[in-house]
Amino acid sequence: MAGGRAFRPSAPRRAAFAALLTLLLLASLSFLLSSAPASSSSRSSSPPSARLAAVRRHAADHAAVLAAYAAHASLSFSSLSSDLSALSARLASHLSSSSLAEDALRPLEKEARERIKYARALAADAKEGFDTQSKIQKLSDTVFAVREQLARARRGGRMSSRIAADSTPKSLHCLAMRLLEARLANPSAFADDPEPSPVFDDPALHHYAVFSDNVLAVSVVVASAARAAADPSRHVFHVVTAPMYLPAFRVWFSRRPPPLGVHVQLLAYSDFPFLNATNSPVVRQIEGGNRDVALLDYLRFYLPEMFPVLRRVVLLEDDVVVQKDLAALWQVDLDGKVNGAVEMCFGGFRRYRKYLNFTQPIVRDRFNPGACAWAYGLNVFDLEAWRRDGCTELFHQYMEMNEDGELWDPTSVLTAGMMSFYGNTKPLDKSWHVMGLGYNPSISPEAIRSAAVIHFDGNMKPWLDVALNQYKALWTKYVDTEMEFLTLCNFGL
Repeated sequence: MAGGRAFRPSAPRRAAFAALLTLLLLASLSFLLSSAPASSSSRSSSPPSARLAAVRRHAADHAAVLAAYAAHASLSFSSLSSDLSALSARLASHLSSSSLAEDALRPLEKEARERIKYARALAADAKEGFDTQSKIQKLSDTVFAVREQLARARRGGRMSSRIAADSTPKSLHCLAMRLLEARLANPSAFADDPEPSPVFDDPALHHYAVFSDNVLAVSVVVASAARAAADPSRHVFHVVTAPMYLPAFRVWFSRRPPPLGVHVQLLAYSDFPFLNATNSPVVRQIEGGNRDVALLDYLRFYLPEMFPVLRRVVLLEDDVVVQKDLAALWQVDLDGKVNGAVEMCFGGFRRYRKYLNFTQPIVRDRFNPGACAWAYGLNVFDLEAWRRDGCTELFHQYMEMNEDGELWDPTSVLTAGMMSFYGNTKPLDKSWHVMGLGYNPSISPEAIRSAAVIHFDGNMKPWLDVALNQYKALWTKYVDTEMEFLTLCNFGL
């Protein structure tokens, strides 16, 4: 549903939900207790009717498991469940036949067993969610754990934010699910579509864009910026997430309103109708099955279309902490260029040659391999210059050229930006943005203290157990520890 509007169950639906859990548990037990497929020798010696009945029973069991799981987890296993149900009906019709020829049975039996094997693989990850008394908690892990399998099953379908369970800690899954549970428990307390505030479209204010599915990280970005601002009421945050996470964000910011008068607008990418396969090669590639492209990561290339009345926007990643007032960024002279960013090259390192495939003629002709690379994390975008120079259209050209991944690694959003804003980027003073707190243990304390924004880029994020201890407190001091769900979800803060 557009905007990620949450489903509000009535009392009868809650009763049906409980019945569904029971059905799923019974179906899972049936699945677990069902006997292993017979060996080839026993199959050949069994009567055809017995073998067909066993295959039909397995197909029906797996259809029940997947149908129940699809209804409970709101995932698109229904097509596979329908296929298995149809297959079960075909098997039933053969059972009622007076003659069962071996030659006719074999292809049908092979098809049934192949589909059952695929269904078993999809259902395997879901079983554990119903083996303990903490069904809701385990369900939250299961829902996110099957997203990769789901993406394979529905290639060419709806847009997906490609959230991989392997890369997202269970504590973050838990937090999102707890927030959704709070909404279900008291739906009247949370507005589905709050009235937009006039400040969201006021170009005289200081506007930030954050694209993220991590509500805890976003809350730290907002809180740290608010505390650092001389006049927090002039700062406006536009947070864009996946539709499935939008209700959790709304619950968090409803229970923990933005501090010190800063303004926060919560959006889902489904709120922007121009994000479709006709207008965007990003969406077209995702719908075509390109799992190296993540929609949330690439939304930054649509800032002028998302905020058509704004003139300047600062893009912040969700793994940064703001330490100083950023209001001065709206007075930085970009010399007519589109992007203001801190460069990260030194000596021969971090040059364009590191990111682009210069064996390709289009790359050799358009780019200097020795050009200095810059960083995402804190970027000042002049949206009027962006529109003037057609940077979104240029980005689309490069995305279409790189559909086969020959020009650059399609998982690198930075490289796409380096191409789209080549010759159109103004270097910012390095004190605006200090990087490396997620991988470099040797950053100068003085550089950190003097930085306006510190960036936990790298794999050692501050909300993970592997975070670098010497930096973690710089992030955790902005965490709202009074939010009770943090302790319930085992955040080690």
